[in-house]
Amino acid sequence: MHKQRVKIVNKGRHEAPSYQTAGSSGMDVRACLEEPIELAPMQRALIPTGLFLEMEDTLECQVRPRSGLALKKGLTVLNTPGTIDADYRGEIGVILVNLSNETATITDGERIAQLVFCQIEKVELLAANNLSDSERGAGGFGSTGLN
Repeated sequence: MHKQRVKIVNKGRHEAPSYQTAGSSGMDVRACLEEPIELAPMQRALIPTGLFLEMEDTLECQVRPRSGLALKKGLTVLNTPGTIDADYRGEIGVILVNLSNETATITDGERIAQLVFCQIEKVELLAANNLSDSERGAGGFGSTGLN
């Protein structure tokens, strides 16, 4: 398997993201906090990571939730998946939201999200007056059934 190379600057105190197992799709990313952050129910916050990336313009980095954090604390990434574009050079921040009924605490070094790198295909949009027919047509939002 060919691996793309991505430059990372780690200005935080924690190890760089890494795959936890050989079959992992995402690399866990950690909170880089001076003090713990408490999130009340339905509250959101931008959590810093201390990480900066540089990648080829054929890649995007997606910020996705961690299933364990969602199950155990009710925390998820608000704009899932968050997209880090290839030309962005700022610090990676993770927007977490508390969907539970209890206040949740995020601590320094806690694994808060995962980074998944994906190939990007650029397209050219062609102006048209109509589209060809398909089996589905204009049916959307549940038109294929719920089960």
